[in-house]
Amino acid sequence: MRALLVTSVGVTCAAALTLPLAAPALSAPAPHSARPPSVSPESPGSGPPSARAEAAPGEGEALEAAPAEAEALEAAPAGNEPAGNEPAGNEPAGNELPGITPAEPAPFRAGDTAPPSARAGETRAAEPAGSTQSLPLEPLTAPSDRVVGPAAAGQGLAQRDARPFSLVGVVWDDADAELHGTVQVRTRAAGGTSWSDWQDVETHNAEHAADLGSDERTSGAVRGATAPLWVGDSDGVEVRVRPEAADPQHRSAAVPLPEGLRLELVDPGEDPAPEPASEAPAGRAAPVGRSATPATFAANPAPPTTTAAVPEALTAESAATSAVNADLAPLGAAVIPALTKAETEEAAAIVAAGARPYIGPRPKIITRKGWGADERLRERNFAYTKSVRAAFVHHSATGNNYTCKQAPSVLRSIYRYHVKSSGWRDFGYNFAVDKCGNIYEGRAGGVAKAVLGAHTLGFNTNTMGIAVLGSYSFTNPPAAAVTAVSKLTAWKLGLFGANPKGKVTLTSGGSNKYRAGTKVKMNVISGHRDGFATECPGARLYKKLGKARTSSAKLQGR
Repeated sequence: MRALLVTSVGVTCAAALTLPLAAPALSAPAPHSARPPSVSPESPGSGPPSARAEAAPGEGEALEAAPAEAEALEAAPAGNEPAGNEPAGNEPAGNELPGITPAEPAPFRAGDTAPPSARAGETRAAEPAGSTQSLPLEPLTAPSDRVVGPAAAGQGLAQRDARPFSLVGVVWDDADAELHGTVQVRTRAAGGTSWSDWQDVETHNAEHAADLGSDERTSGAVRGATAPLWVGDSDGVEVRVRPEAADPQHRSAAVPLPEGLRLELVDPGEDPAPEPASEAPAGRAAPVGRSATPATFAANPAPPTTTAAVPEALTAESAATSAVNADLAPLGAAVIPALTKAETEEAAAIVAAGARPYIGPRPKIITRKGWGADERLRERNFAYTKSVRAAFVHHSATGNNYTCKQAPSVLRSIYRYHVKSSGWRDFGYNFAVDKCGNIYEGRAGGVAKAVLGAHTLGFNTNTMGIAVLGSYSFTNPPAAAVTAVSKLTAWKLGLFGANPKGKVTLTSGGSNKYRAGTKVKMNVISGHRDGFATECPGARLYKKLGKARTSSAKLQGR
């Protein structure tokens, strides 16, 4: 059954996908609704996005609507919602599917310390816990070797206790304002007494965002933000934000800091419970449905051919996110299994008479269900572009002090920071890769589809963004991570006929490197810095992209 739709405006591409026609009503954009203010006492002013249509800048060609597909699903018994989750606005942020009726949360009252479901006793299927503490920054006392005055001294917070958190960042009111200065934090490990050294937080993060003029960018909810920094389990924090001098030689003035600076402390919550043993053979999932052509497979996979019962812990929102991957794995699966090249070609139904398929084996992909995404945080609609003509590689700039076992927690933290703190509709990147080479589904909408992301300002249309978790300006990326990038691009680019060693011409939606409307020729596998003047994906990772291109093309059989 078709869920709510979103209509996007995107760029004309050489290999545009043709989506099936639907009822006349589907051609109209989804209605815009006002974004509700935050109702959470732990995160003032940071509410989740409401449902809205997504428009991507480009050459003005309207994209056809691409709905999330789902069959009729049986309702499953709902469990108690864990305390600590914030209510996601005035209505559940998820696709309405038949047979699944989430309980309507009771209004949140001032002074409440538990979510409405915990307070009023409502029941719904369990979601991972998590929380965000938002603390306004205060003026700092100017040190003696600097110009006296709060503007020169900057803003921050003295050492203080906090509820447990694992990721930090600083946000401010105006998404178009830049923070000219430095941001540093110190944290105290949970249950300990010693404090870490000062750690730098990457301040230039605006280039990881929805394109200028897009509905996601102009929603009124987007805020300026630093990159998030993973600090591990902590319960104490200190932060200082120093403005840079307007005249470095005389140090006579300081560039004003943005208004409304706040420190965001993100708790990712617990990891999801392990999946029960499957009756299917290990490492394989039987195809549930197949499309007739590469285009329709990539943009609008067929619904399941059989009706599946909803797993016990699957909410309406989770079911909608999982249903768009129904051709690849069962509903509610934590993992999309790897396939051989022959199996991938058969599953994708791309083998035409006399044509040689250039597509790599499908790699194992951990789904949003697998890493524990709370689907109530994201906007309910999915947004698509026409194709995937290029891949932009990023580093998350969250630091390298995480273990592979912690990677799902890092992802849940970034996801919450992108939506609750930065005001985005969903996780910004289409995929993520950890230091052990595990590949994760990013922004919801279907891993085989052309999902519109918010990863490369000016070049989100007809591309995908891959974030390698970590910071790689001065640290070499693990070989496993580079190999994972090769495997992922060989498969995903192959679905859309793109050559990983080739070139592509993209139209800029506007960035600090290329004006809107500029046609730019770049590598099919590019680094973020190729479309924006930025350090991302870090000099050390950027140097590995040539190897990734060669390996990816080889996996495609080129």
